[in-house]
Amino acid sequence: MTQLWSQTAEINAGRLQSNPYPGRGIVIGLTPDGTRYMQVYWIMGRSENSRNRVFIAEENGFLRTEAKDPAKLTDPSLIIYYPVKHTGSAHIVTNGDQTDTIYDALANGGTFEQALATRTWEPDAPNYTPRISGLVDLSDAGCAYKLSILKTNQNDASQTMRHYFHYEQGIAGFGHCITTYAGDGNPLPSFQGEPVLMPLFDDAAQTASFYWERLNQDNKLSLLVKTIDKASGKTEMQIINK
Repeated sequence: MTQLWSQTAEINAGRLQSNPYPGRGIVIGLTPDGTRYMQVYWIMGRSENSRNRVFIAEENGFLRTEAKDPAKLTDPSLIIYYPVKHTGSAHIVTNGDQTDTIYDALANGGTFEQALATRTWEPDAPNYTPRISGLVDLSDAGCAYKLSILKTNQNDASQTMRHYFHYEQGIAGFGHCITTYAGDGNPLPSFQGEPVLMPLFDDAAQTASFYWERLNQDNKLSLLVKTIDKASGKTEMQIINK
């Protein structure tokens, strides 16, 4: 089975590399040694406003996007947000300000699913960019990690589809990946189907380099890798800004 997983993950990594615009992406899984969960998140951009971004880590372990050149920032609404936050033993990663929605819900006894039930896709017609979100909660013995995508039904803004994927166990050395887009286009086509299996490595820097090298050179902007120790809860983060 491990060989099949490796072959599948290698094929999927190749598809990512040949995709000029997967948009923003999340990978969540388990390191090969089985001791740490790993969250990968990257951002891409086509317009000048979208490309004017970098990742900034805060001392509390949160991470935010920030304008690389504040003078060129024209619309912060969908590009300036916190991709990464944590509350207690729950570690959140998303592609938008739904990070705050999930954070507030979890901090007040709610759930990942309840939080996302209050949100939809992004208001950027005609693309209606999906909201993708992930969660690792060390206190949840029944679920290793979760992924979600909120999107329209074939660009019909009157319909919101809410897909949730729960992984009861991690697979050492692999994660599941979900992106905002299936590829480039106008309008941009939304991600379809289930999250795909992708490889992970024990070294966070190696994982960061692996994904960074497979993102389109012109469109990639920033990437992070966060590790979460299953036993201690200790976290570490690697960041690449273009």
